[in-house]
Amino acid sequence: MLALERDSATASHWQPDRYDKVFSEVSPRRVALLIEAEGTGGEVGVQGFLVARSVAGEWEIENIVVGEGSRRRGWGRRLLGEFIGMIRAEGGETVFLEVRESNFAARAFYQDSHFVESGRRKGYYSHPEEDAVVYRLSVA
Repeated sequence: MLALERDSATASHWQPDRYDKVFSEVSPRRVALLIEAEGTGGEVGVQGFLVARSVAGEWEIENIVVGEGSRRRGWGRRLLGEFIGMIRAEGGETVFLEVRESNFAARAFYQDSHFVESGRRKGYYSHPEEDAVVYRLSVA
């Protein structure tokens, strides 16, 4: 997963120990979903993932990544749909996420998925410094 995330210029880049923690600790306040499938080179492996957490009754998508060679196959939509279905079944009401202002493809994806812009975080990202656009989705 780390390699997949590192290959995606627009993904949130985490330290390896953060992934270890996410996938080793079981918590009702954390969701981690994986897509394992055949890649473009015929190899089977993780092609995408979504990581989210619940804080004060609201959910935040912390990272969602689909590998460069695996995009345009509906896997991002599938990850997001599975996640929303899970939290809706558990009584979740709201999902938030941040995305780089310049990541137009991701912003269009979230808008097509019924997220609405709800704010901005000035200078939220570094390397390069950039504002974050905050999106919100009501799932109730």
